[in-house]
Amino acid sequence: MSLKFGVSLPQGWAMELVGIKDPVEAYEAMTRVAQVAEEVGFVSAWLVDHFHTIPRPSQEFTFECWTTTAALARDTTRIRVGQLVTCNGYRNPALLAKMASTVDVLSHGRLNFGIGAGWFEHEYRAYGYDYPEAPERLRYLREAVQVIRAMWTQEEAAFEGKYYQVRGAINQPKGVQKPHIPLLIGGGGEKVTLKLVAQYADACNLSGDLEAIKRKLAVLKEHCKTVGRDYESIHRTITCLCAIGETDEQARAKFPATLLGRPVAAGALIGSLDTIRRQLAELEEAGVQEVILGFSSEVLQLDTLRFFAQEFIA
Repeated sequence: MSLKFGVSLPQGWAMELVGIKDPVEAYEAMTRVAQVAEEVGFVSAWLVDHFHTIPRPSQEFTFECWTTTAALARDTTRIRVGQLVTCNGYRNPALLAKMASTVDVLSHGRLNFGIGAGWFEHEYRAYGYDYPEAPERLRYLREAVQVIRAMWTQEEAAFEGKYYQVRGAINQPKGVQKPHIPLLIGGGGEKVTLKLVAQYADACNLSGDLEAIKRKLAVLKEHCKTVGRDYESIHRTITCLCAIGETDEQARAKFPATLLGRPVAAGALIGSLDTIRRQLAELEEAGVQEVILGFSSEVLQLDTLRFFAQEFIA
C-alpha cells in the first residue's frame, strides 16, 4: 500500500479540548499530537479555519488557524502542516499569500496551503463578515486563487478582478518551495470547485463514501481534459473520521450517528483492522493518494496514533 496519511489536529473546534481549562495546556496537548504524528510516520498535520465550536457555539477553546500553523511550523521538524481549509472570506488573499510565504520559510518548506470558499454562515455573521450566496463565494474564490498564485510567482503582482485588485504588490520572501507553495482547493462541487482545482490547484481534498469519491475523481479527470491539465499532477487527498475496534460493532460505538447533520458513517473508516485495510485498499484503487484522519477525542490519547501507524504506515 502506497497511501500516505495525515492527521486532523485537536484544535478545539469539534470540542476535542473540553476538560482542559488552561489554554497553554490545551495548546501543548494539541501540538503534542502533531509531534507524535511526525514521530510515527504521518506525513501531514492539518488545522481547520473556524472560530466557534460545533455542534453549537460555546466558550470552549478554539485556536485560530494561521497563527497556530505558524507555531506548528516551529514545534515540528519534518511533518508537513496545512489547513483544511482556509476560509477565503476571512482574509484578503494578497495578505494571505504573504502570510503563507512567511510560514513556508518558518517551516523550512513544509507548508501545504489549503483554501476553500467558506460555508459556516454563523461564524461569518458573528465576526461581522458579509456572507454572499454560494455561487458568489465561489466567484470570490476563483479570483482569490489567482491573486495568491500571482503573489507567489510575480515580482510585482498584478490582478484586476471584480472582487480583488492587486497593483504592484511585492511579496518577499515568496517561500521556500519551488515553483511555489502547493495550493490545495477543498470541496467537491462538481461544476465549479473541481473545475477550479483543474485550473489552479496542486491538490484537492474530498469527502464522502467510496462511490462519491470515485465519481468526484472522475469529474475532476474530465475537467483536467477540458482545460489541458495532467490529472496525475494533482495530489488527491480525502478527509474522513476513523475509529478502530476489535469488531466493527465496537468501532461504530465510538462515534455518534451524525455530525453537523450528516451521517458519520458516510465515508468514515470505522471497523476492525481487517475492515479498515479493505476500505483503504478500495480508496487507493479509486485514485486517492493521501488520507487525512480525524480520530475525534481519541486523538489526545497518543497511543491511538501509534497504534494506527504500527498497523497501517510502512
